[in-house]
Amino acid sequence: MTNFQVYRKTLSFSFLNLAVDICSIIIFVGLCTAGFFITDKANDHGLIGLLIGFILGLIAAAAIKYLVSNRIKAAQVGMMTIGVTDDQLPEHVFKQGFAEVHGRFHKITLFFVVTNAIKNIFRRLGRAMTRFGEAVGGDIGGGITSVIDSAIQTLIGYLCDCCLGWVMYNKQKGVAKAACEGTVIFFKKGKTLLKNVGRIFLMGIGSLILIGGAFFGILYVIFKQIPGTFVRLAEEFAQTDGDLSVLTDPSKLMLIIAGIGGFVIWSILHSVLVRPFILTGVLRNYMEAGKNELITDADLADLENRSPRFAKLRNMDE
Repeated sequence: MTNFQVYRKTLSFSFLNLAVDICSIIIFVGLCTAGFFITDKANDHGLIGLLIGFILGLIAAAAIKYLVSNRIKAAQVGMMTIGVTDDQLPEHVFKQGFAEVHGRFHKITLFFVVTNAIKNIFRRLGRAMTRFGEAVGGDIGGGITSVIDSAIQTLIGYLCDCCLGWVMYNKQKGVAKAACEGTVIFFKKGKTLLKNVGRIFLMGIGSLILIGGAFFGILYVIFKQIPGTFVRLAEEFAQTDGDLSVLTDPSKLMLIIAGIGGFVIWSILHSVLVRPFILTGVLRNYMEAGKNELITDADLADLENRSPRFAKLRNMDE
């Protein structure tokens, strides 16, 4: 199967995840709104109710992610892994995807605990780089290292998805050990890593230019039809305290809001439509490298030497 065929047959999981995210946002906003109006009418303390609704909304969103979103993601990556390793997918991909996850909820949950720990390791690295950049180069140095940190975090997102594929592929192994092996595979094969980095960032930047740029243009054209709205907004910003001079010019304000809108729309469409296609190719390169690579205890020991936290992760299976 080609990457596009695997992508097309597993895309339904992305749409389901988007629907779950929308429901999660609606529930969060609904709880905040309900908390505000209920307490505001009862005892004129709407802000307290808003805070209570906010906390309940966060709990509900976390529960939905834990119980629903993680399963959908595991099912999608599991089917992608089968598609790129076996060059075929079952007839009922959606049903089989959830069948792969069913009965393995404990392992899937443990996987996300492990990958969150892996992300935290690299986040610490990113924060250390930013502090170093600021110390050496001031704001400019800090800005450069922040960009590098953002790129690293993007790469780590794909690393965790590949590790999930490796865990789903190696069903007989412990989750934590398989995830650590997956980390080794991702970084050990230099040629594969370069191919994946190129695919991730070149296609990501292309997606931003095409989709983000298109919606920026569309929004800007729409905003040009309602100039009075931006004149009033600019006047509001002009009356506020602080250095907001760039927002007091209606033309610049129009460009800024169109840019933000284009970026938000791009981020949604990219995560639903483009990222799964990028991941399919990355996962294929990764699995081909992993199947031909024997991970030794020395490899895992080298990983643990780089960060002792990986040793604790491996022991989570015990």
